[in-house]
Amino acid sequence: MQSKEHWEQVYTTKSENSVSWFQEHARQSVELIARTRVSKESSIIDVGGGASTLVDDLLANGYQHVTVLDLSEAALAASRARLCERASGVSWLAGDITKVELPRHAYDVWHDRAVFHFLTTREEREAYVNAVMRAVKPGGHVIVATFAEDGPEKCSGLPVMRYNADGLHEEFGAPFTLLQQEREEHHTPFGTVQKFIYCLCRKEPN
Repeated sequence: MQSKEHWEQVYTTKSENSVSWFQEHARQSVELIARTRVSKESSIIDVGGGASTLVDDLLANGYQHVTVLDLSEAALAASRARLCERASGVSWLAGDITKVELPRHAYDVWHDRAVFHFLTTREEREAYVNAVMRAVKPGGHVIVATFAEDGPEKCSGLPVMRYNADGLHEEFGAPFTLLQQEREEHHTPFGTVQKFIYCLCRKEPN
């Protein structure tokens, strides 16, 4: 897993809209969350949400119970500052998703855009999936986006894993049913294109 120090350095030396993964609006993520048809009172966690604007979009769409988890406290601080008084309505967690212990069956929707592809060892990926198994309610939904097979080989100077939909789903295994897959061509602030794959899965009841 990338170090906390690396990401604190990123978010203390760069503005949130000058990193390659910046989106003014997280349109694809919002649409996939809407397709789960969870209520506005459902619990949603954005893993690696950091300074992402997804939390802004979710609040604007009326979702009332949003948690943002990130390794970088500086990234979380940037989001809180951007949201101003609305930040008090969000739960903020600083921690490493491969190590943090989340509450059992706490979330209806788990969302991750671009954390999982940084997990380059089998042990890290297994720890991540175990966190999903613990934290997501039976029947809940998991949305994970990574670089596609034809996406970048590195991000922020770090190596990444690249996936197609079947390969990404395989990492999570039989307890999860793949409901939908989508590709995205993300246009970075630098004028380059990064190709992503999004998978929407349902965690099947035991």
